[in-house]
Amino acid sequence: MVELILRETIDNLGRRGEVVKVANGYARNYLLPQKLALLVTPSNERQIEREREAAELRETEERQAAQSLADRVAAVECVIGRRVGDKDTLYGSVTSADIADSLNEQQLSIDKRKIQLSEPLKELGEFLIPLKVHREITANIKVRIIKEATEGDSESVTPSS
Repeated sequence: MVELILRETIDNLGRRGEVVKVANGYARNYLLPQKLALLVTPSNERQIEREREAAELRETEERQAAQSLADRVAAVECVIGRRVGDKDTLYGSVTSADIADSLNEQQLSIDKRKIQLSEPLKELGEFLIPLKVHREITANIKVRIIKEATEGDSESVTPSS
């Protein structure tokens, strides 16, 4: 067994900065070559402390930026127009890519993978869709699916961004 200081959080082992005891082979063959841990020495302890402080500062900045983005997203309504058939059934569906495109039109650059849509939307109406902005922050996007105007159809509404 050897004692190491973790440089990164590793599942089922420990968090960044913790001193852990691991098998020699695990340390020698995986943790040390991947630079995920350092041997316990006074200089390495100081280095880990500096890295931890820098990581905490970076994490705070990321969390603040994510919170401001979440506030901006919560204030926006995403209106998507789709063609509908008889009985107001959609032709096709609305996916996370469609929602991301609509948000991009409103100057909100959101990656479609962060939109947590369990399955595509297939009906008219309003929906609240979760958006994973940060691992600790989730915002809700208001999505409204409306009828797209077609020629000769006076009751349809044209989508406005």
